[in-house]
Amino acid sequence: MERYKEIERSIIKKYRKEIWSKFIKAIKDYELIKENDKVMVCISGGKDSKCIQELERHGKVPFTAEYVVMNPGYNEKHSNNILENAKVLNIPIKVFKSDIFEVVDKISFDSPCYMCAKMRRGYLYNKAKELGCNKIALGHHFNDVIETTLLSMFYGSEVKTMMPKLHSDNFEGLELIRPLYLVEEDSIISWKNYNKLTFINCACRFTESVTLNNNSNSVSKRKEIKELIKELKKINPSIDRNIFTSMNNVNLNCILGTKKDGIYRSFLEDYEKK
Repeated sequence: MERYKEIERSIIKKYRKEIWSKFIKAIKDYELIKENDKVMVCISGGKDSKCIQELERHGKVPFTAEYVVMNPGYNEKHSNNILENAKVLNIPIKVFKSDIFEVVDKISFDSPCYMCAKMRRGYLYNKAKELGCNKIALGHHFNDVIETTLLSMFYGSEVKTMMPKLHSDNFEGLELIRPLYLVEEDSIISWKNYNKLTFINCACRFTESVTLNNNSNSVSKRKEIKELIKELKKINPSIDRNIFTSMNNVNLNCILGTKKDGIYRSFLEDYEKK
């Protein structure tokens, strides 16, 4: 059996419970892919692309997918790693380049990750339009969701989470989806190691310089939250699941205020009506 077929089989068989079933559940529960959708799958590794590729081939709902790699300025090693992964996984990728790393490195030292993410999003939306896609699939997973939830509370002073899908504010008709929304990071790492794959994480110049200089003051807030959750799980193994579930179980009778579309509403507005 060719290697890519073995990798595909591992998702459906060995990691059926941990990856495939949760991928399918997210697709169905959040209605991420519908009939005749054209999905642009953004690739840095390949775990989500293999799931979507399998769904495209054998799923009950007909849709098409474009597999795209945006090179924001990777060094040669990282670029080759992505190309090699695509070859091993038998994914027909389309590569396009940008100068995001170079621009961010020059103008936004204080918040490079925010600026990089914002610029990447713009490039990806434009590419999706060019390819005639109506949806963009990103590889965010379960742990990204709960980390974002705590980041918003601890550093943003608000209760919100990473949504499974979003309409674009600036590109009409485009929607962002997260098919790995329910898949845990440990399962992805286990699948990667089982198949002897190597994925890049961020690989930006700023991250590389922090690593090379061992600058502990530049550790990201997300990493800080990840470590916090890891410690909390030692006390309560269900803590991550409880954080996730709480965002689907908000008791509005016990909330001081809510905000929707920029409009704040205090609990006092309805308090005397009871």
